[in-house]
Amino acid sequence: MKPGDVELLARILEYESSHDQKQEWPLGWNWEQVRVQPATLNRLVIDGCLEVVFHSNSYKGYRLSERGKLLAIQGEPQPEIEQDSGPVSWPEDVFGDIIGHDEVKELLRAAVTAERPVHVLLAGPPALAKSLFLWGLERVAGSRALWLMGSASSKAGLWDLAAERRPRLLLVDELDKMAAVDTAALLSLMEGGRLVRAKVGRRLEEQLDLRVVAATNNLRVLAPELLSRFAVRRLQPYQRQEFRQVVVGVLVRREGVAPEVAEQVAALLDGVSQDVRDAVRVARLAPQVGVEKAVALLGLGASSPSAAA
Repeated sequence: MKPGDVELLARILEYESSHDQKQEWPLGWNWEQVRVQPATLNRLVIDGCLEVVFHSNSYKGYRLSERGKLLAIQGEPQPEIEQDSGPVSWPEDVFGDIIGHDEVKELLRAAVTAERPVHVLLAGPPALAKSLFLWGLERVAGSRALWLMGSASSKAGLWDLAAERRPRLLLVDELDKMAAVDTAALLSLMEGGRLVRAKVGRRLEEQLDLRVVAATNNLRVLAPELLSRFAVRRLQPYQRQEFRQVVVGVLVRREGVAPEVAEQVAALLDGVSQDVRDAVRVARLAPQVGVEKAVALLGLGASSPSAAA
């Protein structure tokens, strides 16, 4: 079967169901009536989805086989993926790049390794290490983690990915940018790990052992019923020296930047930015144009004596 074949079979089934086969085409329908190229129909015959009921020099008639009807109604069966429900290992340096926030680190460790799910929401303005925490958790869980951006996630997409990947850990960045109608998938998953989907005339229900860790810039836009499912922790802004330490740690450990270059980037951004992503962008441009030029090109020019140090 090729991608799109199930949808094609469903369209053919709808065509057959809307016509009296015995009266309108007792010799079967042809390719022109369903608007499908003969080569595609012949392939579906070989796959056992169609039957040839009549064949002459001038006409070739088809109809759906029982297998074709079943696929049109139920869809192609997917291989079952067993969820790995064993405990997540926890390296000591998982949050080594993050300065402070010790209670948040302890909370995340306890939530991820707990026997039963506890969901955590990290809240606060941009550049408070929320994404760094998610990156660390993704590194810990590996293939058992599913990362989503709230601004690019839909209810159907979340359900399909969760059913296909069966993650142990769901990481959602920018939760406040997820449309309210799409958070219904999260509500169901967080309440009891229930995954319910209606698909091509059938209802599928699965159970996942899932923990959700999300980040948001704005708590006020989130529905009360969604917030009630999270343990909410508000992160406090970094002090300037703490930010410099975070920048150096991220650039050296994650970006492979030389320590002296990382220190230079941190110094130039001191008092100018509190966003580690700015430091990463500067470091990635620096090999081509130099650190100072990269800062200027990104519009992050120094605004204080310490930033120009």
